[in-house]
Amino acid sequence: MKRLTLKIYGDVQNVFFRQNVFDVAKELNLTGWVRNDKDGCVSVVAEGEENKLNELLDYCSEGPKMSMVEDVVEKREHIKAKKFEEFKIIY
Repeated sequence: MKRLTLKIYGDVQNVFFRQNVFDVAKELNLTGWVRNDKDGCVSVVAEGEENKLNELLDYCSEGPKMSMVEDVVEKREHIKAKKFEEFKIIY
């Protein structure tokens, strides 16, 4: 089991980025959360199988059509147990 933490930079707020990440994460059966940060970035913490996390990373690197992703900083961890039971949007 792995945990992926992302910080996504660019024009990523007010473009339905969180909702789209939520939809993709749910489709991939990942748990965790996505939120807008005060600095204009979007943060994501997701847990699940490595191949599914890679798919989420690929999506976040492109983002929805109205977004403009400039950079994605990632951190990966091996975890023994899930911390989250579902994937949610933090407001």
